[in-house]
Amino acid sequence: MTTNKSSSKKKKIPTEKINNLKKEIEELKKELEVKNDKLLRSIADFQNYQKRMEKEIKLCENGTKKKYLIEILDIYDLLKKAVKDNDPKKGLKLIIKNLEQLMEKEKIKKIDCVGKKFDHNIHHAVTTVEKNDCDEDTIVEEVKKGYMINDELLRPSHVIVSKKKQ
Repeated sequence: MTTNKSSSKKKKIPTEKINNLKKEIEELKKELEVKNDKLLRSIADFQNYQKRMEKEIKLCENGTKKKYLIEILDIYDLLKKAVKDNDPKKGLKLIIKNLEQLMEKEKIKKIDCVGKKFDHNIHHAVTTVEKNDCDEDTIVEEVKKGYMINDELLRPSHVIVSKKKQ
């Protein structure tokens, strides 16, 4: 008896509403398919873009590498000539001149540091020496030249820094 009552309480959904819901489900499936297809195409486009960028970066790197290798080869040739020369000083001076021109072209500048205050951003302290005749943390000697490129540190100056005698 209870089963009859519960089934009679259930509302019957009209077939028109069922058909409308089925139709809406089909439309949503089609819309989902279209969006899924667009997503897959976007992913493929992005992957192609990544591959293209990797190729372009590699080409750019190779171009830069080639540019500097040509400069090095020129210097190498000059070094070979200088070794064969009876007076290699002329050849060595020419090589130094070529290197300085390359550095100037690439905006590489030497860091002037002797007599200046030690700056950990552009200097690397190799050691310290005790001195009374100069201020604390003053660079007294340059062991290895430092260089900047376009106001950015290329290589720090390796220096000896003063320290007051105790």
